[in-house]
Amino acid sequence: MKSRLPIILICLNLVIDAMGIGLILPVMPFLIEDLHGDGISDAALWGGLLAFTYAAMQFLFGPLMGNLSDMVGRRPVLMLSLAALGIDYLLMAVAPTLALLVVARIISGVAGASYATASAYLADISPPEKRAANFGLIGASFGIGFVIGPLIGGLLGAFGPRAPFVAAGVLALANAILAFYFLPESLKPENRRRFSWRKANPFMALADMRHVPHVGGLMLVNFLIGVASWVYPAIWSYYTVYVFDFSATMVGISLTIYGVALALVQGGLIRPILHLLGEARTVWLGLGVTIAGFCLLILVRDTWILFMLIPFLAMGDIVDPALQGLMSNRMGDDEQGALQGVLAAINGVATMIAPLFFTGIFWLFTNDEAILHMPGMPFVAAAVLTLLAFWPLTLVMRQIR
Repeated sequence: MKSRLPIILICLNLVIDAMGIGLILPVMPFLIEDLHGDGISDAALWGGLLAFTYAAMQFLFGPLMGNLSDMVGRRPVLMLSLAALGIDYLLMAVAPTLALLVVARIISGVAGASYATASAYLADISPPEKRAANFGLIGASFGIGFVIGPLIGGLLGAFGPRAPFVAAGVLALANAILAFYFLPESLKPENRRRFSWRKANPFMALADMRHVPHVGGLMLVNFLIGVASWVYPAIWSYYTVYVFDFSATMVGISLTIYGVALALVQGGLIRPILHLLGEARTVWLGLGVTIAGFCLLILVRDTWILFMLIPFLAMGDIVDPALQGLMSNRMGDDEQGALQGVLAAINGVATMIAPLFFTGIFWLFTNDEAILHMPGMPFVAAAVLTLLAFWPLTLVMRQIR
């Protein structure tokens, strides 16, 4: 496993996976609007419900997938999840009703273990001192995928809101085939362990993590940041359509710019930042940048200023790999899958709360009967949540010292 080939292959898989996700983001508001028939404000509420459904399945099945990968290996879990995602996208492409869209999101939520499994894969093949930097490669891979995916999705959106879903399905299935033929197994036989239903239960798995020194507090930080950062996928498409009158193509271009910035930050900048500041100070810096970005975003009303601000928004993503590195280095080699499964469950809870929370705020401040018209209010709420993350982070850092 000293070869860099497994890292290259897992990152390539994540690039294709992110392309599939990015393809559908620019057209989702328009597809919901077509099926439901109401305006963009009501479409945002339905978008929040679909995201909640996906996140609920992530929460329930994330620890199960992580523990399963600790028993049978990362490769089979990764391949099966990618194949299921491909089927899900194709189902969404032909869905005639919103009810069938909800069913499709249930499937994708159950299968959405690819991110957690990929994180565990990189933990398997990385020495402790390089884990945080290699976790940054996951964000960089997603960034590259979001460079290509939203741009293609925006262009394909000109042929109708369903066209990108077909492309996403084909990409996910191609990703599964690529993993089958070229991705080696990363989990050594001596590091495998028996499947534990206790650890596969999301509630019990979370309770067990409380007893690992410092990890419980860091997971609270991860949760607060997870909820706050979900304001972008929950609101961005609806917000830019509402405030800037973006078309699907313009939404795709804006997400592409974010993807370029994310790839540069997590693929290039994160390593020298970690080397210079260390994991803890990198988290502090990322939180500060994130709060500043939210505050600036609510003031922007010109498209060109928005595009200039997007790279700064991406700088806040230095938090995630540094935080994962802090937690991963406090777990055993036979518990990396369990850790990533629990993180998937925490992110599942965050993504259950966040879409309904932020789309509800967006609707409350944009509907025709709104007492106060302020479409940027979801970003205010996200800034407050990020500010709250400083409290548990401060306590944990004092304990570590």
